[in-house]
Amino acid sequence: MKLAIVILNWNGRAYLEQFLPILLQHNEPYAEIVVADNASTDDSVEYLQQNFPQIRIVQNDQNYGFAQGYNEALKQIDAEYYCLLNSDIEVCENWIQPVISLMDSNPDVAICQPKLLSYHDRNKFEYAGAAGGYIDGYGYPFCRGRIFETVEEDKGQYNDVHEIFWATGACMFVRAELYHKYGGLDNDFFAHMEEIDFCWRIKRAGYKVIYCPDAKVYHIGGGTLPKHSPRKTYLNYRNNIMLLHKNMPKPRLYWVLLLRIGLDIVASIRFLLDSGWGDFAAVFRAYGYIISHLRKISRKRHRSIETRTGEQVNVQQVPDQYKNLIVLDYYLRGKKCFSQLKTTHFFSHQ
Repeated sequence: MKLAIVILNWNGRAYLEQFLPILLQHNEPYAEIVVADNASTDDSVEYLQQNFPQIRIVQNDQNYGFAQGYNEALKQIDAEYYCLLNSDIEVCENWIQPVISLMDSNPDVAICQPKLLSYHDRNKFEYAGAAGGYIDGYGYPFCRGRIFETVEEDKGQYNDVHEIFWATGACMFVRAELYHKYGGLDNDFFAHMEEIDFCWRIKRAGYKVIYCPDAKVYHIGGGTLPKHSPRKTYLNYRNNIMLLHKNMPKPRLYWVLLLRIGLDIVASIRFLLDSGWGDFAAVFRAYGYIISHLRKISRKRHRSIETRTGEQVNVQQVPDQYKNLIVLDYYLRGKKCFSQLKTTHFFSHQ
């Protein structure tokens, strides 16, 4: 197949019932829809078999989480392109072809995402990806259209095809060959920020990650874990430090980690005051994991990557990363919108 649209499902019958008919309505003849079930304990599989016999089902033998769940399923799916699509997304007309046309005509584009809008407030961008993702020089991710909790209204301000740092895992188009060549999503992340890690590796190899505004989808968001959850806090802090340790060049890594330890202690105190012991302890559990698995994480860091030209490279600076500390820009300098950030503050292409 040209394209496999792969939905990772775990106990998500309600979303399948709500959004699969719309997906079928707006599918393309060259695209196969696959539901990869992560050992659901509800009746998701039975529901699909009875109501959507035309949809292929791939069943994982246990709940592997987002990262390994996709990796296990995609081993069994042969296509030129994959679209990793969340089950809580509503697609609309012509959401596929603009992306495929862009990737077909640009072989250096490895990953692409459409415009991600809010399902509940359809004039606004959605938190998880908006108009494409970025990361600052200290590991804090943000988006065109969303910085921390400030989500912009879509007024056409980001209607340009644009190279970005990372594409949302909620709706990510990727060349299947490159997905497998560069190791796919890191199983150890389980969930949260694994797409940033993967895009970082892809960019290190010399490929591009692109935002395509002519395609759009509507995302509910927050469907896997509650917004305020010690488990989510743990994964976010643990995975963020792993992300930096794997991908950030030396010697910048060392002093960034020192700064981040201080900032994360401040954040943990704020958690303690706002939401109690659970989130406070989650930050320290995250660092406990990093310390106890430091050797394993370091081995991943030193793994070389083959670039498009066949050159072997290790960790190096890649373009489109924001140099400044977005926390200061947002909270002290009042820069709430992406358009207020200076383009000269991004690492540029060589």
